[in-house]
Amino acid sequence: MNYEARMDIAEMVDQSEAEELRARRKRKVLIALAVLVVGVLIAAVMLNGGDEPEPFTGADEATLARVTVISPGQGTYAGIINATGTLAARREMPVGVVGEGGRVLLVPVEAGQWVSAGQVLAVIDRSVQSQQSASAAAQIEVARADANLAQANLDRALQLVERGFISRADIDRLTATRDAANARVRVAQAQLGERQARNAQLNIVAPAAGLLLERNVEPGQVVSAGSGVLFSIARGGEMELLAQIGEAELGAIPLGATATVTPVGTDQSFTCQVWQKAPVIDEQTRQGVARCAMSYNPALRPGGFASIQINSGAVVAPRLPESAVLSDDAGSYVMIINSANEVERRDVELGMIGNDGIVIASGLDGSERIVARSGGFRTVGEKVVPVAEDVPAAADPAPAASSAAN
Repeated sequence: MNYEARMDIAEMVDQSEAEELRARRKRKVLIALAVLVVGVLIAAVMLNGGDEPEPFTGADEATLARVTVISPGQGTYAGIINATGTLAARREMPVGVVGEGGRVLLVPVEAGQWVSAGQVLAVIDRSVQSQQSASAAAQIEVARADANLAQANLDRALQLVERGFISRADIDRLTATRDAANARVRVAQAQLGERQARNAQLNIVAPAAGLLLERNVEPGQVVSAGSGVLFSIARGGEMELLAQIGEAELGAIPLGATATVTPVGTDQSFTCQVWQKAPVIDEQTRQGVARCAMSYNPALRPGGFASIQINSGAVVAPRLPESAVLSDDAGSYVMIINSANEVERRDVELGMIGNDGIVIASGLDGSERIVARSGGFRTVGEKVVPVAEDVPAAADPAPAASSAAN
């Protein structure tokens, strides 16, 4: 039994050694094959000299996006700035109580009437003031009588002083009395003149000729210096439009520029002339006021709303369709295609805006290739295939309107 067991063990050892020998041979074969493959690859690289294979350009171009581009050039455009504003009197004169005031007896005018300079607008009760004037006039007579008496006393004394009945001291005293009496006459006259001047200010009168816009007083009302504005007059009936215009457009409007005003609710148009531009810009709206003067017309009502078209002069600049101009938090911009057919961003400043497009005030010279419609879908650095689109030649001064923010 022991002999057979030893024989089985010996056979098992021999089989194990044989399997291990076969595994070693297999590993050697695999390593040799791997070395052969690596050698072949190295030889192939050396034979090619390390050059990279040229790309198949035809397939790449077929995958690039085709983009429509325009080169607008430059044109001359007649600038028209559209805006809105409020109608007002060009020179509005508020009229109130100048004198002491009192109870109103009569108001002979109505709003909307024309008044002349010095015309009475309201009559104030002056019964008390009339009696005061009469009293002041009587005081003049009293003072004049005293002055006449003093003069007579002095004349008689001068005749007696030569005979020695009156001393020189008495003459001096009588002379002083005469002078004081004459002075009291002048004081009384001045008091009467003051009273008459105050009475003249009781009535409220028009300081200048013009159109009466407001009447804020009625008969029976008691008025005084603190009553505020009782009448409002547009001097000469002149009107104006206070147009709210963005700061960029305001700078482009010359003084003296003509404009067309159309009040709301009417199809009538009126010509006006810009005579003043606001020296300050509102910090919140970034707008300023252009004042455009015009003659009176019944259709022009102060406080009304109106639109205005202002001729701002001709400009020479590129003009793009609205689809080519984009905007974000950084401002307005366009997408252009450079010489390498890559997309670039170009910041621009907008000028006049009209039905035919947007005039570019700065940022372009018109020779660039600008993405016409799909700029919002392009990314900076993207390679594309540009396709040119014909742009009609710009005509000599063609209107281009700019809409100011309202």
